[in-house]
Amino acid sequence: MTDLDALSYTAEHEWVSIADGVATFGITDYAAEKLGDVVFVELPAIGAELTGAQICGEIESTKSVGELYAPVAGRVIEVNGAVDDDPSLVNADPFGAWLVRVDLGDAVPEGLLDRTAYLALIGGAE
Repeated sequence: MTDLDALSYTAEHEWVSIADGVATFGITDYAAEKLGDVVFVELPAIGAELTGAQICGEIESTKSVGELYAPVAGRVIEVNGAVDDDPSLVNADPFGAWLVRVDLGDAVPEGLLDRTAYLALIGGAE
């Protein structure tokens, strides 16, 4: 089970886990619920250079199409092929169905929220 307090978050509803210079991110349970049944994900190519807070992909659901924002800057080193094959994994386990892994290099993540701040942003509580 994912320790949600150990993750960082963005105002665009992504969660981020950072370890050993690699950031792993996906969308939050709040975003997954608001999107509805996810039917398609478009993820950045491996090797792509991401700029923090810029659009890097797309998530399409039965309700709408949402943009995926890069929560950090860096080079894409892995995408979750399981989610690409079965986008419903995003709804089934938003914190387990990571989307992208990024090598941060020398970049220092900025503007990330802790769990308390994210919950305040969405008006929720645990």
